[in-house]
Amino acid sequence: MSEARVANDGVPAMLSPGYRRYALAVLVLGYTSSHVDRNIMGILLEPVKADLMLSDTQLGFLSGIAFAIFYATLGIPIALIADRGNRRNIIAWAIAIWSGMTALCGMAQNFWQLAAARVGVGIGEAGSSPPSHSMIADMYPPNERASAMAIYSLGVYFGVMIGFLVGGWVAVWYGWRAAFFVVGLPGLILALLVRFTLKEPPRGGADGMAPEQPSAPLTVGTGITIVKEGFRHLWKTAAARHVVLGVTITSFVGYGGVMWGPAFLIRTHGMSIGEVSTYLALMAGIVGGIGAYFGGRLTDRLAAKDPRWNTWVVAWAKIIVVPFIIAFYLMDNWPAFHIGSYAVSILWVIYVPIAFLGAFYLGPSFAMIQTLTPPAKRALASAVMLFIINIIGLGFGPQFVGILSDFFNHSMGLGNQSLRWALFGTAMFNIWAATHYFLAGHHLKKSLAPGHRA
Repeated sequence: MSEARVANDGVPAMLSPGYRRYALAVLVLGYTSSHVDRNIMGILLEPVKADLMLSDTQLGFLSGIAFAIFYATLGIPIALIADRGNRRNIIAWAIAIWSGMTALCGMAQNFWQLAAARVGVGIGEAGSSPPSHSMIADMYPPNERASAMAIYSLGVYFGVMIGFLVGGWVAVWYGWRAAFFVVGLPGLILALLVRFTLKEPPRGGADGMAPEQPSAPLTVGTGITIVKEGFRHLWKTAAARHVVLGVTITSFVGYGGVMWGPAFLIRTHGMSIGEVSTYLALMAGIVGGIGAYFGGRLTDRLAAKDPRWNTWVVAWAKIIVVPFIIAFYLMDNWPAFHIGSYAVSILWVIYVPIAFLGAFYLGPSFAMIQTLTPPAKRALASAVMLFIINIIGLGFGPQFVGILSDFFNHSMGLGNQSLRWALFGTAMFNIWAATHYFLAGHHLKKSLAPGHRA
């Protein structure tokens, strides 16, 4: 692989295009692996519930808080180390840990053992995204960053696709325990690929800056101070503040929908695990992946004329998708059409724009946080953002839907319809998220003006 060169003026030269593409592809594989292991719980909720005799509230805990607390909290100290150390090695160790702990989920015999294994998955995944975001920002200049981050975010949709498709069918054929083994163990090979084929990009090189060096050694005291500055930076930078609020609300809705979507289709529409895993995998992996890439490319193109489109693209996507969400959750007795010998419900046609438009947000959101942050603090900024969105979104999104479903079931007697109304109510938060993305665009011109310090 080609190493970065240093120009005569001391500013790091760009990495070769071929190496950047390769490194980005490997980081996408890592992100894909993390989302396979994170989201496989969604397709396995029903068999796990039946085997271990769990409530929806307990399932919400396993798919949300048990993972999110350690994932989000440990991401911050790991990011502090990543901003001063070797990001590649941190990512490699993280992949190895979460992959091993995913395999251990298949050995759980009760709620607490499964919860402990899920905590382990969260601990491993804490070391992945912040250093990956930082490396990508140091490989791609600002005018290409949303596209690069959109490509990286394809890992979310590829991960959900593989988790649902492989996890669902392995569960049908061999049981839910085997599914955890099948998706977990290959990650150990990927960890070796990261460790021995990737290199550290020079910090600030893609922005034309000389490498920034930490001003003081990392201690507990300096670490706390730096973290406070990270939170303060995201809060006091108006555009960044609204991006974080928008992506947090979006994640709250999204994680609740991903984790509980399969159970909704099984309970409410009587679909089989195999059917749900196949269609949701195709929707998430293909339609969602195309949406993520298109959203990033569209953002870079429109933002070249007006920087407010860096977030307005996401805002409009969230507004346009609302009518499709209403139809998806509230309408019954969907007619079917035939593709060869297969009958396909119109329900899945309605889901296409939901998957496509719903995928717009990650690339532009990640890119804006990196662009609005100095290079030496980018892993920390990413970790702070992920801490907020994952504690609230990943931690409480699935938990909120589970609690609301149990409430509608036991207190209002809605039975199998309780999950439908819990998901519908949560999905309407998309309008709130769109408001913050519109406000972020309003503040972006000032934040990105020449001479303005992020």
